[in-house]
Amino acid sequence: MMTLPEQIAEKLTDALRAELSGALPENFQALVVASQDLRYGDYQSNAAMVLAKSARKNPRELAQAVVTRLEGMTEAEVSLAGPGFINFRITATEYEARMVAMLGDERLGVPLVKHPQKIVIDFSAPNVAKPMHVGHIRSTIIGDTLARLARFMGHIVITDNHIGDWGTQFGMILWGWKNLLNQRELEHDPIEALLVTYKEVNKRCKEQPELLEACKSELVRLQSGDVENLRIWERCIEVTKRGLQKIYDQLDIHFDYWLGESFYNDALEPLVEDLLARGIARESDGAICVFSDGTHKPKDDPFLVNKEGEWQPVPAIIRKADGAFLYATTDLATLDYRIREFQADSIWYVVGAPQEKHFKQIFDIERMRGVTGDFRHVAFGSILGKDRRPFKTRDGETVSLQDVIDEAVERAARVVEDKSPDMPAEEKATVAEAVGIGAIKFAELSQNRLSDYIFDWDKMLSLSGDTAPYLQNSYVRVRAIERKVDDPDFTAMLSGDVRPKIDLVEEREINLARTLARFAEVVPATLDDCRPNLLASYLYELARAFHSFYEACPVLRSTSSIRISRLVLCELTARVLHLGMSLLGIRLLERM
Repeated sequence: MMTLPEQIAEKLTDALRAELSGALPENFQALVVASQDLRYGDYQSNAAMVLAKSARKNPRELAQAVVTRLEGMTEAEVSLAGPGFINFRITATEYEARMVAMLGDERLGVPLVKHPQKIVIDFSAPNVAKPMHVGHIRSTIIGDTLARLARFMGHIVITDNHIGDWGTQFGMILWGWKNLLNQRELEHDPIEALLVTYKEVNKRCKEQPELLEACKSELVRLQSGDVENLRIWERCIEVTKRGLQKIYDQLDIHFDYWLGESFYNDALEPLVEDLLARGIARESDGAICVFSDGTHKPKDDPFLVNKEGEWQPVPAIIRKADGAFLYATTDLATLDYRIREFQADSIWYVVGAPQEKHFKQIFDIERMRGVTGDFRHVAFGSILGKDRRPFKTRDGETVSLQDVIDEAVERAARVVEDKSPDMPAEEKATVAEAVGIGAIKFAELSQNRLSDYIFDWDKMLSLSGDTAPYLQNSYVRVRAIERKVDDPDFTAMLSGDVRPKIDLVEEREINLARTLARFAEVVPATLDDCRPNLLASYLYELARAFHSFYEACPVLRSTSSIRISRLVLCELTARVLHLGMSLLGIRLLERM
C-alpha cells in the first residue's frame, strides 16, 4: 500500500497533467507534505503555484481547476487556500481502511525501497588498548540505528567497526608492555591496565626524550614484522575486543566486520605510488600531498582555506616526510576495499562533525581518481555536561562508556525499586537494564544529530516527557489494557480469522489513527535524512496521542462494537511503539 502522501501525489499529478494538457515533464511528480496546521487539513501541496508561472496561468485559478478535478477523491476532502495551496483532509473512512490494512501487515504499512542498495556503515571505531568513552555514544548508537533502519527498508547492510589498531601509540604500548605492565591487572581489567600503562609511558616520554626514541624503535620493529612485537600487538587487540564486546552485547549492537587500520597496511604504499604516477599527488617539503585540482569554486573546495581574504592551499597529506602514512591514506585504501570487495553502492561514515573537512578531501580525491559512489559523512555534534562544556568526570577525565552504562542501570534500578518494590529481584534487574540502556539511547537519538546536547541523568530517566522510560511505560499501559480483555471477537481479529470493523467517530480516535498512519511516512524519511530524531519524535507524539485518546475515549467500559474498534487502535499503538523502538535499538517490556 502506498503512503497517503504518495497516493494523493499520484492523483494530484494526474489532475495537473490533465489540466495543463500534457505540458508537464514526463517525470514530474507533485510534492505533497504534511500540513503544519490541522485546521487546514492533513496534507497540502503548492504544486499549482510552482507550475503556474511556466504555464502562464494565475496560480489560484490553476489550483481551483485542479481542486475541481479532484472532487471525486474518496480518501480526502480537497480545498483551496491562500494564493493557491491545495489542502487535503483525510476522511475517517480512509483512516479506518488504513487501520485495517495495518493490522494485517507485519510492516505496519512501511513500504520496502524500490531499488535496494548495498550500504556499508562505518561506526563506533574505538582505539585498541583504550576504553570506549562517552564520546563514542553518538557514533555507536546512531550508526546502529541507521543499520537497523536500512535493513528494515530492504537494503543490504554491512556494518564495519574500523578500529584503531595501528599507529604511533603502539610504540608506547609495546615499550610499556615489556617494562611496566602489571600482568595481574591485565587479566582482571585488560583495557584499563593497558590505558594506565600507556598514560604512564606517555608521561615519561615528555620527561625523557630518549624514551620516546625507544618507543619509536619498538614501533619500527612492529611494522617490520618482529615476531615478539607482533605477538604483543595481537594480544592487545584480543583483550581489547573482549572488553569492547561486553559493551556491545549490553547495547545489543553487532558488527559484520572488525576491519581495523592494520588490515589495510599493505595497500598504503601502492596507493601512494599510484596517486603519484597519475599526477593526483605530488611531493611538497618531503611529504606526499594531494592539492586542489581547481574543479570547485574556492568556497566549495576542501583543499583551500580563506585566510585574510586570500585562498590558501590546505593539502591532504598521504605520506609524511619520514615515510609514515596518515588517516587519509588508510581511509582511501578502506574505500577502495569496500567498493572492490563488498561491491558497495553507498558508504556511510558516522563520525563527528570536526572531521568534515577530512571526509570532504577523501571523497574529492576519489572523484579525482574517477571512483564514483554515494559516499556520506553522517556528522554529529558533541555531548556536553550541565555546564555546557564537554562531558567529563569531576577530575576532568573523559567519562568511560562502561561507567555511563553502569550508572544508568543503577539509577534505573532505584526507580524500579521505588515504583515496584514487590517485583521479583530477577525481573527488577531485567527492567533496570532495559530502562537504563534505553534511556541512554533515546536521549541520544531524540536529538538532532548535528546539534550538541546536554547529558542530564534526571531528564533522561524521567517517566514523563520525551524519554525512553515514558515510551516504555506507555507500551506497558497499552498491553495492560489488552490483558484485561476477554473477547473472542477481538481475539479472532488479532489472529486474522475475522476482518476487523473499525468506526472512527470521536476526534481523539481520528487523531490517533492519523498518527498511526504516519508511521509509514516517518520511517523512510528518517533513513533518507539519516536523522533518527524524526522517528524518536514521532514515537513520543504517538504516545501522547494515545494517552489523549485513552482519557477521552473509554475502551473497556464502551459497548461491544465500539470497544473492539478502540481495542484495535490500542493494539496498533502497541505494535507501532514496539517496532519503532526496536528500530532505535530500544527494548520494550510487558511490565515495569
